[in-house]
Amino acid sequence: YSRYIRQTSLKDFGLAAQQKLNAARVLVVGVGGLGIPVLQYLNAMGVGTLGMVESDKVELSNLQRQVLFSENDLGSLKLETALKKLKSQNSETLFETYSAYLSPENALDIISGFDVVVDATDNFATRYLINDACVILNKPFVYGALHGFEGQVCVFNFDGGPTYRCLFPVIPTGAEIPDCNENGVLGVIPGIIGNL
Repeated sequence: YSRYIRQTSLKDFGLAAQQKLNAARVLVVGVGGLGIPVLQYLNAMGVGTLGMVESDKVELSNLQRQVLFSENDLGSLKLETALKKLKSQNSETLFETYSAYLSPENALDIISGFDVVVDATDNFATRYLINDACVILNKPFVYGALHGFEGQVCVFNFDGGPTYRCLFPVIPTGAEIPDCNENGVLGVIPGIIGNL
């Protein structure tokens, strides 16, 4: 009870909303600059089940924006390291982890068990895959994206609303929109967008 007292004491939130959070199942695809703040705050707030999809290892270039990781974590799997640290933050959360890249072969199986999907990826192929799987499964998804000094946040496929393909019908080529490996990103931007 005392863990969530600052939320449950909010007049327009209360115990009923906390119980909804506890029953919620949220999948975060990507445990990097965007995914880390999403996971840390949802975990702290009491979302009952968090799913994580990630297969990369921690690299030195990650540390400027992926603040869950430290120099001691270099070379370790992001998924395993994040899981350990998130469990120490909130031992009551249930975690479902997928040490893989989201693919056409596994997307429907993974996404089907969750209420909402958070797209914290950095490539268009995965983003369109998430969109299409969420449309098929009738799941809303929250999208975050970064570009240099700015970012975007939007909710798609919610309650009959537009999908990502409604906004961007055609997948852009890598030459049209460079990713953060080419373009760069200011370290604090993923934290801001991830929290939004």
